[in-house]
Amino acid sequence: MKKVLILGAGMVVKPIVTYLLERDYLVTVATRTKSKADDMIQGHKNGRSVQWTVDDTATLEKMIKEHDLTVSLLPWIHHIMVAKHCIRHKKNMVTTSYVKPEMKALDQEAKDAGIIILNELGVDPGIDHMSAMRVIDHVHNKKGEIKEFYSITGALPAPEAADNPFKYKFSWSPKGVVMAGNNDARYLRHEKVINVPTQDIFKNPLSVDFPNVGKLEIYPNRDSMPYIDLYGIPETNTMMRGTFRYPGWCESLDAMKALDLITNDTHDFTGKTYAEMVAMLIGEKDPSNIREKAAKHIGVEPDAYAMDALEWLGVFDDKPMNRQQDTPFEIVSDLMIEKMMIGKEERDMVAMQHVFLASYPDGKKEVIKSSMLDFGTLATDTAIARTVALPAAVGVEMILKDQISVKGVYIPVIPDIYNPILDALEKMDIKMVEEFGLPESEIIK
Repeated sequence: MKKVLILGAGMVVKPIVTYLLERDYLVTVATRTKSKADDMIQGHKNGRSVQWTVDDTATLEKMIKEHDLTVSLLPWIHHIMVAKHCIRHKKNMVTTSYVKPEMKALDQEAKDAGIIILNELGVDPGIDHMSAMRVIDHVHNKKGEIKEFYSITGALPAPEAADNPFKYKFSWSPKGVVMAGNNDARYLRHEKVINVPTQDIFKNPLSVDFPNVGKLEIYPNRDSMPYIDLYGIPETNTMMRGTFRYPGWCESLDAMKALDLITNDTHDFTGKTYAEMVAMLIGEKDPSNIREKAAKHIGVEPDAYAMDALEWLGVFDDKPMNRQQDTPFEIVSDLMIEKMMIGKEERDMVAMQHVFLASYPDGKKEVIKSSMLDFGTLATDTAIARTVALPAAVGVEMILKDQISVKGVYIPVIPDIYNPILDALEKMDIKMVEEFGLPESEIIK
């Protein structure tokens, strides 16, 4: 019986544990909080939980050696350590995280060890790669070219649960969601490379009308440029990866960034209120009328939507923060977590859409859309947990059954990997709906 080691027991882990246990694999979940692993295993005879922290490298090495495959669902910074142990003991590995240069540098060592380290096998990155490549390969097989490509994903509350001014609730890694607002971005649009510094990341979002949801805004997601080569579309004049949010998020986060409310700069906030923190960050000595002063500082009207959102969040409150040496990011993200966690019975949602402009040798052009909408709840499995964990689960099973022959550091952009995984996900109601032959007017403006 094959043995799988899963490192981490965060908010997206349960579906992969359930999937593998139901298929009679032996599963060990190693995590700092053992009770979280126990809740996932639910007494299953093939499940085992281990209390473990990342600094215990001796136990990690022993666990990797004893298992056939390791799934690292830890923060990405720990993947390299895990990968090196997997290479040493010639054990395959799966992650759902982006491939960093340090991981890519292990490609030859993984090949020499005869293993695959399969990364970016979640939803974004993951399902986005696989579903995009299915369409791209279809167009290329017809001798066509991809002229424009937009790939957008968002983990959001379902429309009925988007009932606060930010139109957002956390169903996964809350700190990570806020921290992503500090990224910069780069993409290609209409033959022009657009560099977006972090201070502008939420300005001028694009928008689409998403089926069964309504209007969603799009802000750029990190560096899109490497995906031109990864997806094999050198012919494209547009390559943009983006993130979906309901209207309200971008405007509000833009104001927060302009007020330095999500920076990682350390300050002494001893004895200060939230209003005094804002005053300090914008160079005001007096925290009275702080909403008006903050609005003036960033050049918006005091009654602007973003000011209503920040008022609701509580950053203008004359209330002690009970902080000392700390960062605005930690303080404000804690406020957001306090007020914006999704309720147990509320639905979350993952929305994904690829929009292509394809051109063919006979002069014909078409817009192709490939869209996915998935819902879930904390009481069952959230949509974000399903769409992150289940692609990884299917990939794990394929590796254990020797259905993936390639070795080295990979992401799922080859047909032998993406077709079986997408087919398996469809049977679990995670499905991309593809529309071909749409007019050029359907391209994102």
